[in-house]
Amino acid sequence: MSRSNYLSARDRMLVRIAQTRDIAETGLPHWARTTDGKWTFTPDGDWTGGAFVGQLWLAHLADPQRFPISDARAALSRMLPRAQLRTAFKGFGFYHGAALGSILFTDQIARDAALSAARSLEQMFDPKLGLIPLGQDAEEANAVGTAESSIDSLQATGLLYWASDQLGEQRMEEISNAHMRRVLDIHVRSDNSVIQSSTLDPQTGKVLRRHTHKGYSDISTWGRAQAWAILYTAHAAMVRPKEPLWREYAVRVLDWWIDHVPTDLVAYWDFDDPAIPNTSRDTAATAIAAAASLRLASALGATAGAKYRDFAERTVAKLVSAYLTPIVPSDERPPGMLTGGCFTRKALARDIDTAHDAELIFGSYFLFEALAILTGLVTMGRI
Repeated sequence: MSRSNYLSARDRMLVRIAQTRDIAETGLPHWARTTDGKWTFTPDGDWTGGAFVGQLWLAHLADPQRFPISDARAALSRMLPRAQLRTAFKGFGFYHGAALGSILFTDQIARDAALSAARSLEQMFDPKLGLIPLGQDAEEANAVGTAESSIDSLQATGLLYWASDQLGEQRMEEISNAHMRRVLDIHVRSDNSVIQSSTLDPQTGKVLRRHTHKGYSDISTWGRAQAWAILYTAHAAMVRPKEPLWREYAVRVLDWWIDHVPTDLVAYWDFDDPAIPNTSRDTAATAIAAAASLRLASALGATAGAKYRDFAERTVAKLVSAYLTPIVPSDERPPGMLTGGCFTRKALARDIDTAHDAELIFGSYFLFEALAILTGLVTMGRI
């Protein structure tokens, strides 16, 4: 795919970002219907809202007149009530929604919000468990006990590593490292596939069971579980190059993905759904994997990373050609939507997480981020 095609796709997504901004006056986008692009909003962004704020930071970089920095600040303000919630998932929102604004623009408002959330995550670390549990305010908290973990909780690590660098505090570094090691040890299987969730003994930290909240079954590989593992190990490999363990894990879990993803490179929602090929794809998990591949390529360098750069580029090209809505008069959908996202097909999910074929805001963020990197808008070390 040529650079001009990447630029065209990026411009399409900017159209969608502008349209979403113009209607998101009181909340933040969660998911949108594929048929017409109508968003479901949440007042504080839930765990996903930081993805849209992240899009606005990158959009300001692309076109500062069309997307003034006040857009990102206004959207971030809606997330602020989440900074002190007891949920490991806020690491995702406050990294992309706040820390990114500090990284790209030295924005003090964004920095303060990100550090506040990081401090709260630091306080959630449980030495008996050896990790940061999901927390009482986490998405699945109503279905689990106090000693629950998941691969998704690696979302805490990117924010903690950044905050540790900002503050020069060794304890944050140590907590992030301990959390990474423990979560990966529990959730990465011997064949390098990933199980989403685990229940631990709150007194001893012993693993009582491994299971899944959103995948097909407790022995299947839910696509987004594998994608989160790839993303956060690759990110750690990039920002902590002196720690070989993160590179080793990233290569293992990404190679598993490459070996098991369909030939068209777009993952099914669960790699083991027996209904394949007559079941949902998940472009969001696929976009996460592409963005993670660019991180790992950067961490490994030009030679060792070439395989992963190529995989990322081919994956992005497929998402753009097959799932990104076009700008044509005959198509009534908004242009720049990443269709084909699947939150989950599991019946126990929350009502707002049951979309099977939708635009998921975090999938759109990671595709836009990948396009920003592939067009040279931002360098890999600044994302």
